[in-house]
Amino acid sequence: MTIRLPGPGGSLRDYTPRAEPASFTTGAPLVSRTVFSAAHVVADPLADAGPDVAAVDWDATLAFRRHLWAHGLGVAEAMDTAQRGMGLDWAGAAELIRRSTAEARSAGGAIACGVGTDQLTGTATLAEVRAAYEEQLALVEGTGAQAILMASRALAAAASGPEDYLDVYGHLLRQAAEPVILHWLGPMFDPALDGYWGSPDLDAATETFLDVIAAHPDKVDGIKVSLLDARREVELRRRLPQGVRCYTGDDYNYPELIAGDEQGFSHALLGIFDPLGPLAAEAVRVLDTGDTAKFRELLDPTVELSRHLFEKPTRFYKTGVVLLAWLAGRQSHFTMVGGLQSARPLPHLARAYELADGLGLFPDPALAETRMKSLLSLYGVDQ
Repeated sequence: MTIRLPGPGGSLRDYTPRAEPASFTTGAPLVSRTVFSAAHVVADPLADAGPDVAAVDWDATLAFRRHLWAHGLGVAEAMDTAQRGMGLDWAGAAELIRRSTAEARSAGGAIACGVGTDQLTGTATLAEVRAAYEEQLALVEGTGAQAILMASRALAAAASGPEDYLDVYGHLLRQAAEPVILHWLGPMFDPALDGYWGSPDLDAATETFLDVIAAHPDKVDGIKVSLLDARREVELRRRLPQGVRCYTGDDYNYPELIAGDEQGFSHALLGIFDPLGPLAAEAVRVLDTGDTAKFRELLDPTVELSRHLFEKPTRFYKTGVVLLAWLAGRQSHFTMVGGLQSARPLPHLARAYELADGLGLFPDPALAETRMKSLLSLYGVDQ
């Protein structure tokens, strides 16, 4: 059987899907690396809601988190992958955090949750930014989850320089009950975060970031870096205080960063581990045995898919992530909060299907083929 997929210049080409999936099994807990998958939310396609209302299918959303936990991955909740700030508002994120942390306790799964300022609308003062962060930090810590202090659009707009970041983050870290993860999200993921840490010069921004950590090393479990620059991450990783971890958020270079070098390695907090969950967990279990070469052999071939999903405009990578969840049979539809399923063109979606199929990511390749053909038919591509 073949499927006709869009090619360059509006052409069509035949692709033969694989007949059998790759085999991934659950196993022992991961030990050599701490690994979080930033998980997507499943929209409720039957909700009579407008594009500004975040209608979530809670049963399907929580089922996907149980799937990740079953493979030994932690869940990074209410992050960018969950359409935080791109369809999921603070009210929806708060409910997601409450439900997911309760589910984590039941499943025995690790969870960390995003703390931001997205309840703010319009222009905000620094005092209002601090208060918004405090509200969200209290909710996350109140559930018993670890907090991830996310980059704030409101802080980027309100801050006049590095000293404002030092003040706001210092204030929050002094209040935190447990060590947090600091999140540096680059402008490729969110253009509103350009110049974060007080400067568009990444070298200067890095110094401010390190100053925040150095002032409160006991309150920082680790940093999550999403700059898509492996060299910069390694240099930053080597400058961290003893005991502060680096969680790579680099969806372009994660195999080499997780594998590490003679001076250290990165843990992981990645959106690409949403579709790669079982494969990623298996690769890390291999790394647990000390077999770095086999780890790279398993994970390196996934980079082409990841770079495709995260191609510019990078912030729309969620569309491909949800497409693959639908094709894999992990949800019943390809609908997203805010209608974001329309954010990528059909050739992009078709290539994502082809690359994921080549990796054996679909537990039922025939189901994935049938669903992809149904999507193609909606775009007028006859099979």
